[in-house]
Amino acid sequence: MAAVEHLQPGASHAAGAVIPAPGRRWPASAARPVWHALRRSPGLTLSVLVLLGVAAWVVAPGLFTSADPITGVPAERLQGPSAAHPFGTDQIGRDLFARVVHGAALSIQATVVAVVVGLAVGTFLGLLAGFLRGWVDDVVGRVVDVLLAIPGLLLSLALVTVLGFGSLKVAVAVGITSVAAFARVMRSEVLRVSASVYVEAARSSGARWHAVLGQHVLPNASGPVLALVALEFGAAILAISALSFLGYGAAPPAPEWGSLVSEGRNYLAAAWWLATFPGLVIVAVVLSANRVARALERRVED
Repeated sequence: MAAVEHLQPGASHAAGAVIPAPGRRWPASAARPVWHALRRSPGLTLSVLVLLGVAAWVVAPGLFTSADPITGVPAERLQGPSAAHPFGTDQIGRDLFARVVHGAALSIQATVVAVVVGLAVGTFLGLLAGFLRGWVDDVVGRVVDVLLAIPGLLLSLALVTVLGFGSLKVAVAVGITSVAAFARVMRSEVLRVSASVYVEAARSSGARWHAVLGQHVLPNASGPVLALVALEFGAAILAISALSFLGYGAAPPAPEWGSLVSEGRNYLAAAWWLATFPGLVIVAVVLSANRVARALERRVED
């Protein structure tokens, strides 16, 4: 009986710490390991700061630059990086730093839409497949297999061709390509949680299936899925930037990050900064999101 109590949520383990029952919140002191992890890992701290900085660009770009991202000064065209223009100027005299800062809103908003689409649809499908099983699991499995069989960028291109051009349509197309990843992770977690003692006890007590699903299965299966959100966030930025680079995103002169790199490639010999700095921003955000995702994944596993 002691062994059974040790495994049940709410029981104390050998070290004396109490495991919260399903649906119960951790105490405020549980947030302390997060700060300890940031202090022990400079790379993780830097990644968080990069993501917070980009989020600040999205919310209040005017705090970081007063330059006009659309209208340029022809007399200042193709000037290199300087104190007045940290990222230099482009072929018509626009401040590149201002375009990158203001373009963060377009790129990040499209990325958020893509991740929300993938998370919502993938979580719903994985939840149904893992909880209902049977023919529902078979149908969802075949859909996931089809999505995984097609390369993500190729599938995004096909969907954009059908949906049309524009940031929102590109975001939806990229989001659909991430449905399979969310569905697979959610299904595996639902299968694991459904076999737990407290879920079986809830079923035996006569709880309705939707109550079991909403109160016990979903909250306890969402941890790895939330860690996957950070990983897919970086992948979505890369995919949206690639499609924008190919000309499927927002129409010029909108300063989307991918289109900035595309515009700068024509001036690599004379103005290397036009493609370099937007590209470095994309790389920094993607790597930072992946680093945070790995930290979240380790925390979930622990």
